[in-house]
Amino acid sequence: EVAYSQSTGQKEQLSRCLQRGIRRVRDLCKVLQLPAVFEETAVSYFQRALQLPAFHLVSLEKKELLGGCCVFVTCRQHSWPLTMGTVCSLLYARQDLFAGVFLSLQKELGLSVPALSLADLVTTHLSSFRLFQPAASVPAPFLEDKEKLLARTMGIVELASETWLVTGRHPVPIVTAAAFLAWQSLRPGPRLSCPLARFCRLAGVDLPPPAHLRLKELLEILLGMASQLSWLRGFALDKKTVVKHVGDLLQHRVFLLRNAFSQQDREEQQDKEEQQD
Repeated sequence: EVAYSQSTGQKEQLSRCLQRGIRRVRDLCKVLQLPAVFEETAVSYFQRALQLPAFHLVSLEKKELLGGCCVFVTCRQHSWPLTMGTVCSLLYARQDLFAGVFLSLQKELGLSVPALSLADLVTTHLSSFRLFQPAASVPAPFLEDKEKLLARTMGIVELASETWLVTGRHPVPIVTAAAFLAWQSLRPGPRLSCPLARFCRLAGVDLPPPAHLRLKELLEILLGMASQLSWLRGFALDKKTVVKHVGDLLQHRVFLLRNAFSQQDREEQQDKEEQQD
């Protein structure tokens, strides 16, 4: 007697779901410009997950998220700077739902994931900053809201993925440089003239020697992004003035990623229609 799950109908449905899912995983990796080895790992996790009964009967929405979770797990395992928020915004997904699928994927596949995510790392580093409470040593225009600084610092660290690879992923210098840029960009007027060394003194944190180099690299990334936007080309931007546009550039990055991802989706649809004709 053949169990229903072995019957052809369900097998066919599963293989269609698998093919579509693998394409989505590959698209996501390409859009995020992840190394090829990450793509292969994420695909193999997705294939393994879909073979488990735990994922056979989940809703279509959760199956869609499963591919994103496989990509996110792979990035976490390689300490690659990608936050859950970015993946969720690409998939138009709720974070609580995504987090649930992520945890069950980890459990079902028995995957070990470093306890500290990028978000934890940035949060831990920034929580020691003395810029969030009024103090005699900190001028009023230099005080900042902790949540705003956290969110923007994480956005900037994500831009540094290539630097991240090259530097053996020592996170503190990159996080320090990103926090400094985030802080300047949230209120450029009084802050642009404050150098990195003074910022670290005010924040009460050490200045790691490579942070100056990481700062230079981050500014080059931002200038490169700005040069691709027609509405910023009119400004003669340099390493000082580009800081004023960090908020716009980060927003635009998410918009570009979403666009590229939905473009992949549209191309897939066209291919399918052409095959059916």
